[in-house]
Amino acid sequence: MLAGDTPLAHRPSGPAWGGPALGPKAAHDFPHLPAVSSTQEIAAAAARLIVDEGMDWGPAKQRAARDLGLQRAALPGNDEVEDAVREHIAIFHADTQPAELRALRELAAQWMARLAEFRPHLSGAVWRGTATRLSNLHLQLYCDDSKAAEIALLDRGLSFDVAETSAGKGRTVDMLILHAPCPAFGERVTLCLTILDFDDLRGALKPDARGKTERGDLAALQTLLDSDA
Repeated sequence: MLAGDTPLAHRPSGPAWGGPALGPKAAHDFPHLPAVSSTQEIAAAAARLIVDEGMDWGPAKQRAARDLGLQRAALPGNDEVEDAVREHIAIFHADTQPAELRALRELAAQWMARLAEFRPHLSGAVWRGTATRLSNLHLQLYCDDSKAAEIALLDRGLSFDVAETSAGKGRTVDMLILHAPCPAFGERVTLCLTILDFDDLRGALKPDARGKTERGDLAALQTLLDSDA
């Protein structure tokens, strides 16, 4: 559960640099270059779609494979795509992404304080540090009554759409989608509120295979903001 490429006058070819992927002939012509696997090509192409067009990860992988003519190839895992996203940001967006990430994290903190009764946790690219101004803001809300969050938003005069999203293990839950003003961008940001049970809080902060947590509460987010101040 869970962002327009800036062309450069000259840059090396290869998926990590945003250029064309090296095929077998190119690899033969340039033997000093490391071989690039199909999953690496897909990951790099997906990273461009995620960062530069704001696509979600799943659709970005599928489109990248299709655009590269690699529909039958194994798709990269999320860890490989995240590495490619970080590389793409470092090469093409290093001058703008940190400020955009901070603006989104500050906006997230405001909404988490506003929805404190639902024990909000931040997840997705804004939490992981790979967000740009095109990224959606994902908050997970925990409550006994799945309609409680909807009522709270209506009481605040806020309009929203309701969709379904996967919560794992074949379970779907409601997602409330709002368009929240972001003063730093001068435009609205898509805010996705996933409604979960209190029981889902157990193990919510369990680290992944890389030792990173997939979400954090307001205190954890404030620590990130303070460390970047």
